[in-house]
Amino acid sequence: MRSTDWSTFWVRVWEATLETLAMTAFPLVFASLIGIPLGVAVVVTRKGQLFENKVAFIILNTIVNMVRSVPFIILLVALIPLTRLIVGTTIGTTAAMVPLVIFAAPFIARLVESSLLEVDPGVTEAAKSMGATPWQIIFRFLIPEALSSLVLNLTIATVGLVGASAMAGAIGSGGLGDLAIAYGYQRFHTDVMIVTVILLIIIVQVIQAGGNHLSRAIRRR
Repeated sequence: MRSTDWSTFWVRVWEATLETLAMTAFPLVFASLIGIPLGVAVVVTRKGQLFENKVAFIILNTIVNMVRSVPFIILLVALIPLTRLIVGTTIGTTAAMVPLVIFAAPFIARLVESSLLEVDPGVTEAAKSMGATPWQIIFRFLIPEALSSLVLNLTIATVGLVGASAMAGAIGSGGLGDLAIAYGYQRFHTDVMIVTVILLIIIVQVIQAGGNHLSRAIRRR
């Protein structure tokens, strides 16, 4: 590309990077607000758990499995009517956040379930013997014991959202994925594709390193 093209390109790269970070951060927050309680509910309604309820467990477990079974690119298309209803458009960064939240929430629920099931059952038994209520066991024993693992798993979810946000570029959501497709693929600019890939790698490495560091710090407390 000519120098003028490159100067314009770097401005677009900066904008696309901010869009990617937005499509990762905001959906992560909303998906966590849905996924963490959902994951806790799946655990505590299992057989032998605090709020054992076979019907509730089957319903919650089925919902999580159904949404997770749909590939994200198909989910993007399938949720177009809902996206238009919620945000009034199906194109752009804001529109991409709706399917990103729905994609990430059940994934986070499964990760939370995995973390909580790693907690030694003896912790729950000890809490019961001290007279703790079920809600106290959840918030003062189970979640604190699983916190280090939860941080690592939420890091995995964050990295997954970075990848999904890039995939959303296929429908014009903005971000580095859209930039890679519009400039790198459709206009045959291999150098643009390389730049966007390198930036995505850097973002993922920073997120993963931060998550690992925070998890180690929690474990050492």
